[in-house]
Amino acid sequence: MAKLELIRNFCIIAHIDHGKPTPADRLLELTGTVAVRDLQEQLLDGMDLERERGITIKSHPVRMHYSFSDGNTYELNLIDTPGHVDFTYEVSRSLGACEGALLLIDATQGVQAQTVANVNLAFRQNLKIIPVINKIDLPAANLPLCYEQMEEILALPREEALCVSGKTGEGVPELLRAIVERIPHPTVTDEPGSSALIFDSNYDAYRGVVNYVRVRNGEFRRGMRIRLFSNGIESEIKEVGFFSPEMRADEALSAGSVGYLIPNLKSPSDTRMGDTITDVKNPCREPLPGFQEIRPMVFSGIYPIDTADYEQLKASMAKLQLNDAAFLYQAETSAALGFGFRCGFLGLLHMEIIQERLRREYNCDIIATYPSVIYHVYMKSGEKIDVDNPVFLPDPSGIDRIEEPIINCRIMVPTAYIGDVMNLVMSKRGVCTATDSVDAGHVIITAEMPMHEILIDFHDKLKSITRGYGSMDYEPAGYRADKLVKLDILVNGEPVDAFSSIVHTDMAYSRGRQLAERLKEVIPPQMFQIAIQAAVGGKVIARESIRQLRKNVLAKCYGGDITRKRKLLEKQKEGKKRMKLIGQVNIPQEAFVAVLKASELN
Repeated sequence: MAKLELIRNFCIIAHIDHGKPTPADRLLELTGTVAVRDLQEQLLDGMDLERERGITIKSHPVRMHYSFSDGNTYELNLIDTPGHVDFTYEVSRSLGACEGALLLIDATQGVQAQTVANVNLAFRQNLKIIPVINKIDLPAANLPLCYEQMEEILALPREEALCVSGKTGEGVPELLRAIVERIPHPTVTDEPGSSALIFDSNYDAYRGVVNYVRVRNGEFRRGMRIRLFSNGIESEIKEVGFFSPEMRADEALSAGSVGYLIPNLKSPSDTRMGDTITDVKNPCREPLPGFQEIRPMVFSGIYPIDTADYEQLKASMAKLQLNDAAFLYQAETSAALGFGFRCGFLGLLHMEIIQERLRREYNCDIIATYPSVIYHVYMKSGEKIDVDNPVFLPDPSGIDRIEEPIINCRIMVPTAYIGDVMNLVMSKRGVCTATDSVDAGHVIITAEMPMHEILIDFHDKLKSITRGYGSMDYEPAGYRADKLVKLDILVNGEPVDAFSSIVHTDMAYSRGRQLAERLKEVIPPQMFQIAIQAAVGGKVIARESIRQLRKNVLAKCYGGDITRKRKLLEKQKEGKKRMKLIGQVNIPQEAFVAVLKASELN
């Protein structure tokens, strides 16, 4: 076990796509943590999903041992973090377990919107920040721009910056020395007792719940009896250890160290993120300050395609929630889709990743409904109702006003695209409140926008307009009243709740027209004509008709009076009318999948 003075806990923070995994690979290689034969690109990105998309989704801790020039061997605990705005919660948890942070800046792109947001998070935690300019080997690297932006935007002196190339390894030895020299070692408090903070968790099918912990005081050994502060559950430690980068058992975890702890718990619901673990015999008096409570901003229904898989989906979500505390769910039913869950997410990418993980890691065949946000509905009686599902919107006659969530959005773009980006913001009902020049070639546009408007395709359109150079970061900014209505889709006169959505009055017609046209393409013809209608309140604003399948009743008529043919056609018409009154339209699952893909609707 290393002395406190020889431990350094740090994380890597950056904007998405600034190359965090590559320098981490070089650190592992240089410290000999991973054998040369086992080295591979993005080693800490363990999920197939992370490798395919080139993004980090989960925090990955790893312990390295580094022999410094003073003759001591230092224990370096690195926690890799995601860069996308939807995973800010992961970043905040990682920062809570560290004393320092490596701030990575892409030499070709400079400071981006999420770089600023992550730096502010680190400042709030009072961490020592080491600025690192990455990708200096590229021909397009612009070091003077990066130095200027660091001082102007981040208020970090250029003298502290280190220049490295994760690809070639240039500058990485100097980076290791800076980690030892600049980042302070952990400290312990005067409070008696052992305590550790859970900053992440995982579920192992064979060993149960695995807690990733940062030990604050005392030590934790195998066989110790521990207690969880949040629920008072007591358990025995089956195993303790550290990540190298795979799990490796050890004798004990001492104060200042980062590692894992496996208690004798089998249920994923027994433990939660940000909880404090203490020794039963020598407990601490107060729980450690946990992490901020995260409120989901985007809601969507997730249902099993086969209703028999409901219990499997329920168990899978419990295990996934243990690994991702920002994901919330509760049971609900739908007339169209049966039993399922109403799920809360931090953003659209977060929702997409959760759905993909349920399909891949837990083999769940699922279908998701159109994403929504929480609306505040004020009734004429004075009552306030929170609505996260359009189905539960009260009768319009009793509603005084509806308020929707607003966000403050910071968009960093090259100066050439400022007009196009402002037009995009205004088309999404946004208001540009300020523009600040960063340098000769970049500006930051500050805008107020409804949260619902960025759910669907705002990020994709921003990237298209700015040729990939635009970046954005946002934070909640309260609620604002607006002209909002519930858009219903009726198939054969029956409302289908899975297609309901709350939209602005000005956009109801175009949205209803899109849905009706898409449903006409995917619902197969029936024996009677089907009307697909988009309605607001009791008023139909768009309609499409699916033709009926018809039998040729005139095939047996080879001549004779025309009245005979008319009689047969009238008889068929009466039959179709009766059939329509009693007929049921079964909407196939493919129709839900096709219509509810937001990217295809716009």
